[in-house]
Amino acid sequence: MTSADDPPRHHHGNLRQALVEAGIALLKDGGLEALSLRKCAARAGVSHAAPAHHFDGVDGLRVAIAEEGFVRFRQRMLDFADAGAQTPRGRLHGICKGYLAFAREDPALYDLIFSFRATSRLIKEVELNADPAYQVLRDTCAPLVPPGTDPVVIETQVWSLVHGFALLILTGRFGPDPVPEDAVLALLDRIGTDP
Repeated sequence: MTSADDPPRHHHGNLRQALVEAGIALLKDGGLEALSLRKCAARAGVSHAAPAHHFDGVDGLRVAIAEEGFVRFRQRMLDFADAGAQTPRGRLHGICKGYLAFAREDPALYDLIFSFRATSRLIKEVELNADPAYQVLRDTCAPLVPPGTDPVVIETQVWSLVHGFALLILTGRFGPDPVPEDAVLALLDRIGTDP
């Protein structure tokens, strides 16, 4: 007999994706510390051995969740860019608003996707998943790069600004009333040149 609080049992379909979704739910409930193969299996309603068929340990699960996280992150930036002014500067504001919205709405998933260090043995797998999201930044910054400037300079300025702002918000460094995102958008307007 099952209670109303029991998770649904997984009987068919894509078990790997069900485990990834269970991992994302665990992140939302308890942060990075809550993530384990056993807890994902329980949340997905499968045996504790089931994840071993899909992931090489908890690190494999983390990479799979990061892959899904980067897909969602990329889409969030594009959704905001497409909803705003369709000018180079307007699209830049849009992707930055999407970046901040993703960080605010899914802080544990945001933490996970940026938790892999350059020295990690997993970084190559993670970078493959991150590249399409970074390409959004690259494409959006391209029209704002001054002639003779390495595009990486502008991309790094934008990324550092919005990522730093997101981290300051998430860690409460601005206090109970965070600095409005208009502050970061005003700083973005000083980066690059208008075409």
